[in-house]
Amino acid sequence: MVFSSNFFLFVFLPLFLGLYYITPMRFRSALILVFSLGFYSWHRPEFLFLLIGVIVVSYAFALALHAATDERKRFRLIFAGVALNLAALGYFKYFNFGVDSFNAGMQALGFEPVKFAHVLLPIGLSFYIFHAISYLVDIYRKEAEPARDIVDFAAFIALFPHLVAGPVLTYHKLAAQFRSREHSWNRFAQACFVFMVGFCMKVLIADPIAGLVDAAFSAPSPTFADAWTGALAYTIQLFFDFAGYSTMAVGLALMIGFEFPENFNDPYTSQSITEFWKRWHMSLSSWLRDYLYISLGGNRHGVFRTYLNLFLTMLLGGLWHGANWTFVIWGAWHGGILAFERYWESKFGPSKLPKALRIAKTMLLVIIGWVIFRALNVGEAGRMFYGMLGLNGFAFSGPVAWQITTERVAVMVLGVLLVYLMPAIRRRNHPLLRAAVIPLFIWAVATLSAQSFTPFLYFQF
Repeated sequence: MVFSSNFFLFVFLPLFLGLYYITPMRFRSALILVFSLGFYSWHRPEFLFLLIGVIVVSYAFALALHAATDERKRFRLIFAGVALNLAALGYFKYFNFGVDSFNAGMQALGFEPVKFAHVLLPIGLSFYIFHAISYLVDIYRKEAEPARDIVDFAAFIALFPHLVAGPVLTYHKLAAQFRSREHSWNRFAQACFVFMVGFCMKVLIADPIAGLVDAAFSAPSPTFADAWTGALAYTIQLFFDFAGYSTMAVGLALMIGFEFPENFNDPYTSQSITEFWKRWHMSLSSWLRDYLYISLGGNRHGVFRTYLNLFLTMLLGGLWHGANWTFVIWGAWHGGILAFERYWESKFGPSKLPKALRIAKTMLLVIIGWVIFRALNVGEAGRMFYGMLGLNGFAFSGPVAWQITTERVAVMVLGVLLVYLMPAIRRRNHPLLRAAVIPLFIWAVATLSAQSFTPFLYFQF
């Protein structure tokens, strides 16, 4: 089930909210859990068993960690608990990738490939594994008490607004809200406004240009116009798709009293890649910093180790996004730039370029990264870069030209304008912003009903 569907909007959500507000507070976690499990298992019920297994195992390890007093025993428990979660992630997400890579090597050496049954990837696995790991580490670091009962913990892991595509949450920042939450008409109205904004971002901006992106990236010999149009379109599509989902998640959570952290803060206005990662997918950036970068040693072991830890954190963050060499290269791309920017600033100080040029330079680096991120394989990324250099000609090719419509061009222009004008509009709290949301939402719902289904891009991770 997805947020941008008629069933969710007109059946699931009204039924859940109606029951939620007539249910006493002490039973609301149980209600959240039941509906969240139903939401998750809507299309593939068999994936529910893995989710429940992660919940039960992580809850049991957290209780044992809390009760243990011997530090060696506590270390063994946290190691085993994290290892089990990572083993589940590794098997379901990376088994196919590992065997395919092994077979490619075997074939290159002239050997027969190994036959194997492909493993299906459960939706949202990367996100709820990270939630479970953060819970265990929080208990180990004594930054939070264990959940008062397994229902509260299960509701935290399975909470449907963030279950399948984030934001990435940490238990110690949300624990108090399971004990007490504020509900009011004003908060509910604000929640609806936030949800509608996210819905419009997804349906009215991201979805209309999906066909153009697909055509450009699948072109056998993309031209300069094909490649740059596809790269720019994907840059807009990915932001409005994922930021739209995150905004909807924040709104849905607020409807039932939970305050989720914002996941995006105008990332395409960043003046460096370092700043970009403080503004893009902020919940993941914070998680990687708190649970990976610091665990690797952070900046506590000298300059070289600091650069290495930055690089490794982004490399592993790239691999977390998917079992493909493109994600590894994308992570290495950003990790290398982060390390270089840190080195450059330590030697020469902040950049002296004008602000507009700093933003343009950062966006060029981001767009290059998005080409690698979007490509199905390294070869496809290479073809796109070949086209971006103009080595296949400059005019639009036939497969892409027919995807260039007035509507798509208008949506792309609108997307760019919103990226760079919306921060100023929000700062001024312009009344037109709120006045426009309801008719835009109605238009988006009507559009959704008339078009084919376009899944959220981050559902694949």
